Amino acid sequence: MTIDLSVPGSSGLLSAVGKRNMNFFSNSYLLALTGAAGIGGFLFGYDTGVISGALLYIRDDFPAVRDNYFLQETIVSMALVGAMLGAAGGGWINDAYGRKKSTLLADLMFALGSLVMCAAGGPYILILGRLLVGLGVGVASVTAPVYIAEAAPSEIRGGLVSTNVLMITGGQFFSYLINLGFTEVPGTWRWMLGVAAVPAIVQFVLMLFLPESPRWLYWKDEKAKAIAVLEKIYDSDRLEEEVELLASSSMHEFQSDNTGSYLDVFKSKELRLAFFAGAGFQAFQQFTGINTVMYYSPTIVQMAGFASNRLALLLSLIVAAMNAAGTIVGIYLIDRCGRRRLALTSLFGVVISLVILAMAFILQSSASLCMDTANGTCQGALGWFAVAGLALYIAFFSPGMGPVPWAVNSEIYPEAYRGMCGGMSATVNWISNLIVAQTFLSIVGLVGTGPTFLIIAVIAVLAFIFVALYVPETKGLSFEQVEQLWRERAWGSCDGCQSLLGAAL
Repeated sequence: MTIDLSVPGSSGLLSAVGKRNMNFFSNSYLLALTGAAGIGGFLFGYDTGVISGALLYIRDDFPAVRDNYFLQETIVSMALVGAMLGAAGGGWINDAYGRKKSTLLADLMFALGSLVMCAAGGPYILILGRLLVGLGVGVASVTAPVYIAEAAPSEIRGGLVSTNVLMITGGQFFSYLINLGFTEVPGTWRWMLGVAAVPAIVQFVLMLFLPESPRWLYWKDEKAKAIAVLEKIYDSDRLEEEVELLASSSMHEFQSDNTGSYLDVFKSKELRLAFFAGAGFQAFQQFTGINTVMYYSPTIVQMAGFASNRLALLLSLIVAAMNAAGTIVGIYLIDRCGRRRLALTSLFGVVISLVILAMAFILQSSASLCMDTANGTCQGALGWFAVAGLALYIAFFSPGMGPVPWAVNSEIYPEAYRGMCGGMSATVNWISNLIVAQTFLSIVGLVGTGPTFLIIAVIAVLAFIFVALYVPETKGLSFEQVEQLWRERAWGSCDGCQSLLGAAL
């Protein structure tokens, strides 16, 4: 079947579906570009994981931090403040100066922040370094997916962009390896935080040899440079089609006066429903506790009765490995099982695992069943039960509630508002992340570890109900079909919507 996607001014774009036959491994240049850009995700994951291990030793070096939960939470969460600011400004920087320069800027901020943390003489200089690192992470979180997507062929774009999520979880795993490797090195936490500058420097060097995004170059009327980049990705027949598609996209998207505004999101009933579903999904991703586990997993393991820093880091390494492996499973399942089913299954398991965690801590605090304290390590049965609950939590969360909210938010908004609404939803995610990171240890100190996990379990139940009621299934739907779905949810079925769908098909 031949589909004519031609537009005025083009010559039958992508007239043969059969030409779309590129796969993940058919172009080494594209893989290298994706890998280099994905280091931005790796930086975010590394910072998320490394601070959880470093915090164990920062408390030992700085007495002001040791007994002050608020200061500990601030050290962890200041990077999130920076990430919110970096992400908020990152979109403008990307449009004004390009993806390549934005990535270079993010690397500079991350490397500088890492070195400031490494040399910090007190907790407040450390907090400043965390802010700088967060700014770099925020800019990178906006830039890396866009840079990859704008270079990727459409038939493998989703998979290539998803490697950024995998790089995040891979960075978390690697950070625990670093944490474990430096446990016996003098100045432990300084090495843990300082070595974070290395991947930033590596990406900076690699990006010097990689091109600007071809789509951004074309938008900036540097067509010859854009085509030179595309020639390294496509064969001659496909190249002509892609250039025509780029030309028509540029004409329609950037010469049109039909631009959206933030107020439209709240004026339009369809957009309100979509944004409520997307932003709520992002908020529940954080309030169901994932970054609590990733930031504080060594601390949680110690709360379970394992007093040794080294054993706590080793067990946390297993948690990080499971998170990375679960992300791979999620990438495989998301287009097979569907977004909604995968998320609901994930949340069901999350509730069970959180209840197991809560019960383990509650029982441990009410009965002294920790019998072996040799070598400073408590190996009570309930301690291992808590660690099992932690592992079960990751096993259920990572394939579903990890990737699905991001995938859904890339699909549920109309073209004119996709970037705007996606950015607003991402901001909700960062803010929720900050709230959780800033309050977790304080709530633990106030009500205890077990009740805290029970609170998160209740939130996970609310998340299950939210997804069941408000998040539609978007598996296999075109963007036109998704727009029709929101029209029908807002106004009911209509002949015009059916006509629109028929025209789209």
